[in-house]
Amino acid sequence: MNPLPKVDLVGVGLNATDTLIRLPHYPALGSKVEFRSADILPGGQVATAVAACQQWGLRTRYVGKIGDDSAAAIHRAEFDRLGVETHLVTVSGCASQQAVILVDDAGERTVLWKRDNGLTLQPGELQREWIINARALHVDGHDTAAAVVAAGWARDAGVPVIADLDDLYPGVETLLGKIDYLITSRDIPGRLTGEPDLRQSLPAVRTRYGCRLTAATLGHEGVLAWDGSRFHNAPAFQVKTLDTTGAGDIFHAGFIYGLLQAWPMPRQLDFACAAAALNCTAAGARGGIQSVENIEALIATGTRIASAFDISI
Repeated sequence: MNPLPKVDLVGVGLNATDTLIRLPHYPALGSKVEFRSADILPGGQVATAVAACQQWGLRTRYVGKIGDDSAAAIHRAEFDRLGVETHLVTVSGCASQQAVILVDDAGERTVLWKRDNGLTLQPGELQREWIINARALHVDGHDTAAAVVAAGWARDAGVPVIADLDDLYPGVETLLGKIDYLITSRDIPGRLTGEPDLRQSLPAVRTRYGCRLTAATLGHEGVLAWDGSRFHNAPAFQVKTLDTTGAGDIFHAGFIYGLLQAWPMPRQLDFACAAAALNCTAAGARGGIQSVENIEALIATGTRIASAFDISI
């Protein structure tokens, strides 16, 4: 058997098939609203981040679980098209994870999702070689037990672990102790510490779990990060927003890309913010993934939204 090739990034986590429905406005209870369009597109937190990094020239590997339906065929075809090395565990008689995403004319989205319990990735379905033969590991924590095992293998092998956390899943405290770069949604640091001010909760989370970096994405306000000695606040870029689906996933991809280039932290965060902003100019979780050159151009010439944080305090 040939040895497994070394990749830049391995992702272990969610994939989803998104049915994206564009509406003029969010429907009121009991109303009828004519929709503008409906498209079936690939998505999912880790799967989307891996796809973006592959498009930017990184070598990637994706590990996840799918059903045996037409949605699974969409994922396989897209990974094949991009050239992502995949290790997909298929569950017979099971539907792949699905999401119905309502997007209004302001670009704001509402997500309805369903995931069969049979799609839970189990630790025994992972192989250590998939994880350690990479320069970085990205997890979302949804299938926490598997993420803990993967992060443990990565830590032992000196592979940095990045996490995209949007909820406090059962057992997540064990996972947090194995994360190097923790980038969460806005509310997670406060839920972990009981402190709503991110300038207090981000340092507290870093101290408690020993992360190298703790950060929270803030939507149109950008990102706030704490590296143990100082805060970094990267404001978001002003763009014509069509759809915010996948913005956080692409932000994480941009951060990982910058990390693997060994860029300084401010440059990593700027690249991530710009990549996420451009993704919002097209429909779908991956519809607006732009080239590295276009992302750099937005950084150089784009207008930033005023920061909401005074990090001098």
